[in-house]
Amino acid sequence: MNRIFLDVHALQTVPPSNLNRDDTGAPKTAVYGGVPRARVSSQAWKRATRTHFADEHLLDPSELGVRTKKVVEVVASRITALDASIDDETALRLADETVKAAGLKTEVPKRKADAAKESGATPAPEAKYLVFLSARQLDGLARLAVDGAGDITAHLKDKQNKERVKEIADSRHSVDIALFGRMVADAADYNVDAAVQVAHAISVHRADTESDYYTAVDDENTDEETGAGMIGTVDFNSATLYRYAALSVHQLADNLGQGLREDEPRTEPVRRAVEAFVHSFAASLPTGKINTFGHHTLPDAVVVKLRTTRPISFVAAFEDPIRGDQGGHVREASDRLAAYVPDIERAYGHGDSTLTWVLRVGPNTLKLADLGTESDSLTELVAAVGRAVTDRLEKPA
Repeated sequence: MNRIFLDVHALQTVPPSNLNRDDTGAPKTAVYGGVPRARVSSQAWKRATRTHFADEHLLDPSELGVRTKKVVEVVASRITALDASIDDETALRLADETVKAAGLKTEVPKRKADAAKESGATPAPEAKYLVFLSARQLDGLARLAVDGAGDITAHLKDKQNKERVKEIADSRHSVDIALFGRMVADAADYNVDAAVQVAHAISVHRADTESDYYTAVDDENTDEETGAGMIGTVDFNSATLYRYAALSVHQLADNLGQGLREDEPRTEPVRRAVEAFVHSFAASLPTGKINTFGHHTLPDAVVVKLRTTRPISFVAAFEDPIRGDQGGHVREASDRLAAYVPDIERAYGHGDSTLTWVLRVGPNTLKLADLGTESDSLTELVAAVGRAVTDRLEKPA
């Protein structure tokens, strides 16, 4: 298969906010170009992208997965849905045995064990780590457990079922597993190499952390009771962020295999996954402290490039921090990108086979229009990218 890479670049301004906190509660930062920058970790934006798939109904639930320690409870709920005659306690036991047969270690957490002693309820075992399984994989494990409900131990000792349980857990991966990968500490055979790499978003300029001192009034105070009912501080910053992600389309195709539907060509699930990712990465937003700051913004510009060479981040355009002399940062950031991208691609010969799409908002981003085909909406851009990916996949290697 052809090597195909998709680069997604975005410029996004956020007002006072704390999207992604460090261990002290302050916004995460990084030093780049010799000055402190606002930073949002890759993990924060990957989770925002992944949850956006379901929130915006971009993909069918059958094409998505669940990442949880409570895998036994999730499988047990599917068992009772398949066979209502199986009680909850039995379903938990069947699910636990089946999950263990798949090679995933489970145990009852101490907090649950202690609570069960007082309540007399049967505690649900949990995996020792977050387990990422697709809806199809969870359903398959539940069906296998129901098939052996009469004697689950003997059922899972059967050689054919031993092979079946492992095959269920490691086939027909969901789109989010295929995109973001999966690591299982105790069963390396289940690991899935991520098709997506997401960079830490950083501000294109120096960003200093500030503190907001706040007070809250007790509504029941009398006139004689002065002062606040609560006081505190919350840290924040504001920034124009450069965001970047690289998607290995050929790796995505390998991870998806034949996809989740039998009656479609192999390129279709890849196209859907690519379109969902581009849409969600552009439109999603980490929700850290969002009730405090209401930082609901969207990117001022999105640039997508489809390559057959290696991925390229354009973060070096902002190694020299933008000073904001033009009355803000978006215009100069856009101008910097518009100048830097052709130069770096020309120098390394990466431009000839590259397709480029641009979505931009307002006059501050005008120069970015010269980089490629302009789209009027994110929907239009996503559809164009999806068509181009399909065409590239269908070309002989």
